[in-house]
Amino acid sequence: MTVHFIGAGPGAADLITVRGRDLLAACAVCLYPGSLTPPDLLAHCPPGARVVDTANLSLDEIVGELTAAHAAGHDVARLTSGDPSLYSTVAEQMRRLDATGVPYDVVSGVPAFAAAAAVLNRELTVPEVGQSLVITRVQARSTSMPPGEDLATFAASGTTLAVHLAITKIDRVAAELIPHYGEDCPAAVVAHASQPGEKILRGTLASLPAQVREAGIGRAAVIFVGRTLAAEKFPDSFLYSAARDRSRQPDSL
Repeated sequence: MTVHFIGAGPGAADLITVRGRDLLAACAVCLYPGSLTPPDLLAHCPPGARVVDTANLSLDEIVGELTAAHAAGHDVARLTSGDPSLYSTVAEQMRRLDATGVPYDVVSGVPAFAAAAAVLNRELTVPEVGQSLVITRVQARSTSMPPGEDLATFAASGTTLAVHLAITKIDRVAAELIPHYGEDCPAAVVAHASQPGEKILRGTLASLPAQVREAGIGRAAVIFVGRTLAAEKFPDSFLYSAARDRSRQPDSL
């Protein structure tokens, strides 16, 4: 029997992948983060499935549920918000499953920053404006950030930033980034992307803290900072250029 770590997407029930939905419908046990999972998504669980909200469980209790289901001969759908590769806590769960010999796999999902960029109608990699993206967070009550992974270090490159888990620290974020990007640098916040109650703020590093306070945003938000957010006069990419030699273009899959 297998534990399937499934990215549930950013919030909307129809943004889970087809593979994730089908696995969810086939598993006799489902563990999900209650504060981040839309009820509509759990409707895909089969009748009679054991459905466990992990919001108030410790890591040991969660792993206990996974190993007990495996011992009983059940496949398990372990839902995570967004994509399992980002801020999902699956690493420590997989480490414990490795120690007990329980098999698992990972099913990707739509990450929060991608859903938020879609809401903004923005590409985050624009020719000759920005071709890189840093995904990070700030130190709060959670585990400490590794040395060298502070906002000032990332900001020194001028790269577009997608800052997670930091909306309650928006004043600090702006203060640390303004010396590198400037007060007029485009910035945006998307809260609850794809969900009811979705909120979108567009402004600058200087204006964003006041906008966040006025909107009453306190959780489930991504902060974007970078010139790509307002880029207009940029060259077309080479990919579809008429000057590109397509004589050696590979066949379609």
